[in-house]
Amino acid sequence: MISKDQVMPLLMDACPSYRPLVEYQDLLHPAAGHFVDHLWQLHQQNRTTDFPEVARTLERLLIEGDEDVRDVTIIGLLEGIQNVWGNNGTDPEIFARHLLPVSAMQWKSLNAFWDGMSKPADPKHEHP
Repeated sequence: MISKDQVMPLLMDACPSYRPLVEYQDLLHPAAGHFVDHLWQLHQQNRTTDFPEVARTLERLLIEGDEDVRDVTIIGLLEGIQNVWGNNGTDPEIFARHLLPVSAMQWKSLNAFWDGMSKPADPKHEHP
């Protein structure tokens, strides 16, 4: 099972251009937010070659992660991408194209929740 201390190293492996700020080393949610900002900056620079690997890592975090890892993946990373990209005038669905089945389901659940159509999906659900 993946624990919260493994999240940022896995994300750095998936996206080698990312290096966390020193002050975020032990704070997972702020580090996730910083990572999301980095993804948006990469998109702005048209440097998206790592996005498929980042998406594979997000999928792995949701499937293999403990409850804290699933929570930060959904709220800190997926929802963070939706918010940061959208608030900066970039369609977050551009990133969503890379998502795999479990992360795509969580993404759609977040969209439905924010559209007032449903409650958030339970990250503890059984995975295919």
